[in-house]
Amino acid sequence: MKAQEKYYEAVGRRKCSIARVRVWPASKNSITVNDKDYKEYFLTGESRHRIDELLNHPEVKEKFKVSIKVKGGGISSQAEASSLGIARSVSEYKNEFRKPLKKEGYLKRDPRIKERRKFGLKKARKAPQWSKR
Repeated sequence: MKAQEKYYEAVGRRKCSIARVRVWPASKNSITVNDKDYKEYFLTGESRHRIDELLNHPEVKEKFKVSIKVKGGGISSQAEASSLGIARSVSEYKNEFRKPLKKEGYLKRDPRIKERRKFGLKKARKAPQWSKR
């Protein structure tokens, strides 16, 4: 990797996961997550499929070299954060990719996060067992 190569960077988030994504135009798709191949890092087919589906989208006709640094959360939320980061950086690379990716829902951040624990409760909403006497 030369220092002069232009890359497009974006951040994807989901729950507690944060993915820093860099994308370079390339001759074929290659994806690394935390310096490992993404197929070694994301062991479940569902999380791999989320990224494959995005890069093999019929509207995204170009190939990319993708480097992802991900931390926090679980594997599933890391995959979704990575997917959002890739979509954002690809749309930054070429603005014409933005519309089809947005239509498919790749550019939407999932806002659901864990609710905080409240005072007097065991969990966010679970109350201690109530007894009449």
